[in-house]
Amino acid sequence: MNKLLDKPLRLFTLYAFLVLACSVPAYFAIIDYIWLNEINEHNHIVSESTKKNLQALKLNDQELKQSILLWNRLKPETQLREVSALKADSLYNLYRKNQYIPAKGYDRFQGRVSYFELNGKKYSLTVETNVEETHETILAITAVTVFFFIVLLTGFILLNKRISSRLWKPFYHSLGQIKSFDLNSQVRPVFEKTDIAEFMEMNQSLNKLIEGNIMAYRQQREFTENASHELQTPMAIVQSKLDLLLQDPSVSSRQSRLIDQIQAALSRVSRINKNLLLLARMENQQFREKERTNLTALLEEVLELSEDFAYERGLKLKTRIEENITKACNKMLFEIMVSNLLMNAVLHSEHQGSIEVLLDQQQLRISNQGSVALLEDKLFKRFSTASSQNPGTGLGLAIVREICMNHNWQVAYDFQQGRHTFSVLFAENGIQN
Repeated sequence: MNKLLDKPLRLFTLYAFLVLACSVPAYFAIIDYIWLNEINEHNHIVSESTKKNLQALKLNDQELKQSILLWNRLKPETQLREVSALKADSLYNLYRKNQYIPAKGYDRFQGRVSYFELNGKKYSLTVETNVEETHETILAITAVTVFFFIVLLTGFILLNKRISSRLWKPFYHSLGQIKSFDLNSQVRPVFEKTDIAEFMEMNQSLNKLIEGNIMAYRQQREFTENASHELQTPMAIVQSKLDLLLQDPSVSSRQSRLIDQIQAALSRVSRINKNLLLLARMENQQFREKERTNLTALLEEVLELSEDFAYERGLKLKTRIEENITKACNKMLFEIMVSNLLMNAVLHSEHQGSIEVLLDQQQLRISNQGSVALLEDKLFKRFSTASSQNPGTGLGLAIVREICMNHNWQVAYDFQQGRHTFSVLFAENGIQN
């Protein structure tokens, strides 16, 4: 995970490297251009001064010839030659093997050829100058530039860490307070005072948000505590009244059927109410208590209670349960989860089919025979029916998903080779391990 301030620093570093890479050829071109101009100017000065000095000496032809021979021997890089016609001055650039230091290889020369007239004869004057090794100079400049670039970059990194540790201290303090905040404890976090406007505004917004969450949590908790009594009591009264009405000898068979239908609907409403209350309590984190539980023994108890219901539907239970599988979980929620998965398997199983239950260190898996795959986009949604053939309350699998989220587990569904399979994968790095 990258920190916020590291990202711009990396981009700045990359940009600096690109600028440094582009500067090397720019150095080469600029220095080479300056040196050549300076050498050309030097050659021009030498050429002009030589011509003027020769003209000022006023030598005769014999003296001039001897002087030219001596000059060419002493200074081979400035050649004086007699030519047939005068031409415009010209420049040339060439590489030639070093005559004095053969191991050095080839040297670069910048030359100038100029023409003049002396004693009625035409002459050309060639002046050459050795060009300094541009590559060596550029290499030295690049090395110095890279050195100071590394020094500058190291300073940026150290300063960035030092400044960010102080600059972002209020932010990390606020972040730590948010991480440790628990709705159940109702203890409001205390944010560090800061003179940075952005962090101050953030802390004020967090205080408002937390205050609103605490108020909403209190209201929901009060609702969950009161709803059970307020709703269950009238439903129990209605149920008892219906039971008394059924015992009345004056009730006709038609009225009895109507009462049975009312009781079935009332029973469904009661189940929905209990499931909704359970979901609300889980969402309000009222089942945070977890203890090391032997899932093997707990699963066997639930299977024993569900065995008769499965046999009534003509189903066989096949189990593969490893011994002493223990996880940190809420015992009641685990029982509810297994019961809902088993109930779902029974409802969606074909007659005379089988239900397979597997429990090992990694997962709990329950599968049953079926002809049509369930609608995966509606499986874990509240009041959604995953199959039109066996409609239920639409809350069983939603409760299973909520329980898995409460324990940091994962629930998955698969349909292959005519079998529905629900798998609860136990987290590898959760508090339950």
